[in-house]
Amino acid sequence: MRSKIKRYFDKFYRLFSNDIGIDLGTANTLVYLRGRGIVINEPSVVAVNQKTGRVVAVGTQAKEMLGRTPGHITAVRPLVDGVISDFEVTEEMLSYLINKAQMHLKKVLRPRVVIGVPSGITSVETRAVRDAAKNAGAREVHIVEEPMAATIGIRLPVTEPIGNMIIDIGGGTSDIAVVSLNGIVRSKNVRIAGDKFDSDIISYIRSEFKILIGEKTAEDLKIAACAVLAGEMPIESVVRGRDLVTGLPREVVITDSDIREAISNSVDHIIDATREVLETTPPEVLSDVMQRGAYVVGGGALINGMPELLHDTLKLPVYIADDPMSAVVRGTGIILEDIDAYDEILLESDDEQLSPTP
Repeated sequence: MRSKIKRYFDKFYRLFSNDIGIDLGTANTLVYLRGRGIVINEPSVVAVNQKTGRVVAVGTQAKEMLGRTPGHITAVRPLVDGVISDFEVTEEMLSYLINKAQMHLKKVLRPRVVIGVPSGITSVETRAVRDAAKNAGAREVHIVEEPMAATIGIRLPVTEPIGNMIIDIGGGTSDIAVVSLNGIVRSKNVRIAGDKFDSDIISYIRSEFKILIGEKTAEDLKIAACAVLAGEMPIESVVRGRDLVTGLPREVVITDSDIREAISNSVDHIIDATREVLETTPPEVLSDVMQRGAYVVGGGALINGMPELLHDTLKLPVYIADDPMSAVVRGTGIILEDIDAYDEILLESDDEQLSPTP
């Protein structure tokens, strides 16, 4: 009887509310709307007016303000290393994104939301994500670990007794996990990823060239000239900043070898973490991974030479997933299509299916 009632309310909710999947990333937040696909992909940045306490801009507009704001306006990243560092600003950002996603789809009930979070986060951090989403307007909040969501998003057989390995190199964290039978067999989360690469580049250019650059310049340089393996032709990019000796503007040419040296320690940490996961994986599951290979997702998958470097050091096949940056949010979308089928993989869910609240 209870299952019939539950099916009735599920059908009711599908008619009168929206289902939204969110990849709550340190660098970018992606939003999936059931029936529409990925509708938002914006930086996780919020600009706040310190005098009034009001939010000035969110997403792309706010990122353009980084390093360019007057004293009373601050552009901040409310997520640090994949977890909430500023609850109120995160709540404002989620409210903006949820409202924007369903701007032209007015429904009677508030939306049901599935959110991807880094593996291994604490129950307090999980609760903070849940509460922020609820306060931002969600009716139900379901939370899933990002490696699991990414594995589902790239259509690997997570429900079968087969080992699948995912390496998610994001903005704030890198998640390495081996997944089988709707669960994570072994995983490790390291707070070394795209943002750490940016800070490494800033420190290297400051020490080697005596030039100070900002986060935005470092990120652009990483995208333009980063390669973890030397190629046949060097990659060069011009960078402009403030000369630390004279205090005047100066520009220099940076090559891929400079970037490679700058981020080498951070890349080594990610490789060591991946090796640790492999070393503790049960032999039968490891056999599957050796045969099937590992899949790289997240922004780090787009770094030149990353899969080749992982292949050379780990001695197993390494592939870049299709559209690696959207793997997690696509996974949340698949989960939304049939939440009951994926219920056991969710970290935390609301059980409000039998008590509708408009």
